[in-house]
Amino acid sequence: MLFTFFLVPLFLFFFGAAVGSFLNVIIYRSETGESWAKGRSHCESCKTLIAWYDNIPLLSFFILQGQCRKCKTPLSISHPVVEGLTGALFVWWYFAGFLFFKLTQQPFIVLQPLFWLVVGIILLMILVIDLKQMVIPDTAVALLFVVVILYRVWLVAFHVMKPEDLLLSLSSMAGAGLVFLALFLVTRGRGIGFGDVKLALPLGLLLGWPQVLVWIFSSFCLGGLVGAGLLALKKVKLKTAVPFGPFLVAGTLIALIWGDQLFGWYVTLIK
Repeated sequence: MLFTFFLVPLFLFFFGAAVGSFLNVIIYRSETGESWAKGRSHCESCKTLIAWYDNIPLLSFFILQGQCRKCKTPLSISHPVVEGLTGALFVWWYFAGFLFFKLTQQPFIVLQPLFWLVVGIILLMILVIDLKQMVIPDTAVALLFVVVILYRVWLVAFHVMKPEDLLLSLSSMAGAGLVFLALFLVTRGRGIGFGDVKLALPLGLLLGWPQVLVWIFSSFCLGGLVGAGLLALKKVKLKTAVPFGPFLVAGTLIALIWGDQLFGWYVTLIK
């Protein structure tokens, strides 16, 4: 009991935080144009190389009181936030597995949970980069698309998914892409960005029918509510651009967890 409910989640949290530390490197270097595969981590201000004992996920930030050991420049709060969120994602993935990981056929008994963990990591990276930089990186979108399409094809190859279900998912992807492209063209890029259009493709393929409808509706409702709140608090002006990627990610979670129930509830209302 102690091992299952305490030690394993604790290990997964800190392992996830270490993955989050690597995501921070990718996020920061995507801003600066540096290669994330080369070179050691360094202070964003004075460029001093960071020693291993100052690079321990979460702990080092609090030990150093959120500043560089040498130049004392405050470090971005996004570092511990991303590490903490990634650690929490790993723990959630562990405890929520019985809700989502239902395939007992090999190789999916391993492949299915691994797939959803990778998808979660990619979506978290997209969310943070869009919040910080107001851009959805093509590399992350392409990686998400490749992961999802390969997983869907494997499901069909092992007869877990019917070919017609794959076609329905592809149709959902095309429909979502057309909806977002139309919005982009109608608003001339002021309503949503083209990065949102590209992200709609793998997310539409991931969710399929009818969850794709719940996702689109949820994303715009969340975006509208948060936008109205920011306007009321005078944090933004009417024409201020707000990143939409985080709402697409949040809408995806809603559609994955409650998509069937929400769609069923909607169907009963219109009958």
